[in-house]
Amino acid sequence: MSIKILPKEQIQQNANNPYSPPLLFGNSKKIYQRRIERLQKLAVNHPMADYLLFVSKIVESQLSIMNRADSFDIVLPEQLSDIMPLHVSSWKRDQHWQQILMMLLSDVKLEANEVILATIDWLEKSSSSELERLADQLLKQEISSVGTDKAIFIWAALSVYWQLLTQKISHNAIMENSDNLHICPVCGSAPVSSVIQIGATQGLRYLHCSLCETEWNMVRSKCSNCEQTGQLDYWSIDSEFSAIKAESCGDCHTYLKAFYQEKDADIDAIADDLASIFLDIEMEEKGFARSGVNPFLFSSEEQ
Repeated sequence: MSIKILPKEQIQQNANNPYSPPLLFGNSKKIYQRRIERLQKLAVNHPMADYLLFVSKIVESQLSIMNRADSFDIVLPEQLSDIMPLHVSSWKRDQHWQQILMMLLSDVKLEANEVILATIDWLEKSSSSELERLADQLLKQEISSVGTDKAIFIWAALSVYWQLLTQKISHNAIMENSDNLHICPVCGSAPVSSVIQIGATQGLRYLHCSLCETEWNMVRSKCSNCEQTGQLDYWSIDSEFSAIKAESCGDCHTYLKAFYQEKDADIDAIADDLASIFLDIEMEEKGFARSGVNPFLFSSEEQ
């Protein structure tokens, strides 16, 4: 892996290029609060307004649970790998994620319709082993074995859980090389989208993890999926100056959306990706497959 996470005493904060940190760890509470506000704003006069507002209710629950995080006594092993220390395929989940799921379901069902209530009821009555099985399948992107209705809630709970884990690991990292950056250096999950940043990281591209919400730096000249450079194209619905573009690759025939903060400082990696679904439709019609994962926009087909 090209990004290695190290203890603070093993890394110099300002080594090499202080303006290009390999990893960015956001404040989970601020991320959720901004996402709620963004979803509500995007919902105004949007064809998917009802769904965007429904997702905002889930994010409200995620924020509420994060505000109660002190009740979770999550303990990490003393020794963690410095390469993807919280990888979804090797990390042994404890019961905390299921507690988070039950809290989330309890919050959301207060305003849910009959269809959503049926899904919530099914999940609440499921055995612990069944929920673990579904989580395993979901993290492997076996969506058809889980069902998109259940996947949304399970992933939302797993995301909170992984963010709690991420808060406990070292936040110091070094970029060893520029290879193998198509998945999250912390948990090994796919990105949801990329953000071209402003501020201290002006103009740099960071991929945003769909699970633990970590962001990692990847140069803009490479495909975020196969890392080839020869056949990259950019597409938008509005204009070439749009804040939202799809970066397609002619080598692997996939695409990932890129969001430009200089065009819209309030843009959110997950909310804006969800609200720009019509760009996804356009890209699929052009023959490109989506390489990223949106936790609120799972395909019914296995990835």
